[in-house]
Amino acid sequence: MQTALPYIGRFAPSPSGPLHAGSLVAAMASFLDARAHGGQWLIRIEDLDTPRNVPGVTELILQQLRALGMRWDQDVVYQSRRLSLYQQAFDTLLAAALVYPCGCTRREIADSASRLSPTTDLTEHPYPGTCRLGAPQGRHAYAWRLRVPEIEVCFEDRWLGVQRQEVAQVVGDYVLKRADGIWAYQLAVVVDDGEQKVTDIVRGEDLLTSTARQHLLARLLGLSVPRVLHVPLVLDARGLKLSKQNGAQALDLNEPLAALQQAWRALGFEKLAASNIESFWSLATQIWGQGTERANLHGINHRSYDAR
Repeated sequence: MQTALPYIGRFAPSPSGPLHAGSLVAAMASFLDARAHGGQWLIRIEDLDTPRNVPGVTELILQQLRALGMRWDQDVVYQSRRLSLYQQAFDTLLAAALVYPCGCTRREIADSASRLSPTTDLTEHPYPGTCRLGAPQGRHAYAWRLRVPEIEVCFEDRWLGVQRQEVAQVVGDYVLKRADGIWAYQLAVVVDDGEQKVTDIVRGEDLLTSTARQHLLARLLGLSVPRVLHVPLVLDARGLKLSKQNGAQALDLNEPLAALQQAWRALGFEKLAASNIESFWSLATQIWGQGTERANLHGINHRSYDAR
């Protein structure tokens, strides 16, 4: 009989700005899921995208989490200190002929996608495979891409149910190392989750469409595939995702309990009869552990996706 692995979850903010109401929802869900399962909750700072990093923000994020009563169980991990791990994974894929250099610019990729699907409004342009058999003569490599196999990736989201995606059709061969030499998020997150033995990923719905390509890459690297659970996004008055890029304001921690209650309600639960932070987490963990069906999350800002 196979024994279940001890639960390990994580919250992985980028230091491009302080936590806001939307990022607190994701942090709360991942924290509660770990605590309700009697597991560990890790913090990983995703600081690879150095042009977007803001000095001092990492410590501010950690201070925000402490002020909200959220404690992590291991030392904080920084992606910028793990470059050798990403190189090792890349070399493994390279030796297996699963990566290749790409000489296409973003404009060329967008133009090719528009010609192939002129009536489709895509937020992400599938790579058309221009350099799969070799970059055009005289072109240097702008990026390195994964040679994606023609298979359907199927997984079960713990809230949304079964999800399917044909990565080769929807995304195409995706970037593992960027033109500026920075390791791509998709590679780094898979390597980190594998090395940290993460068993469960709880995060925002905006990353749902990244899940299939991450599962695919994990399998190619011989890594375990974590369970996933995607929670609703917090939207602003314009109906846009509340994010740093869209001007989301930093959390007001003059009233930390009020901030926690707001995030809890955004997850679909009723306000808790908590008089302080400690009682809030005690009640919230108890309710979360009774099952996510206690929340009214089905259909709230969520979209499943199928192969196109």
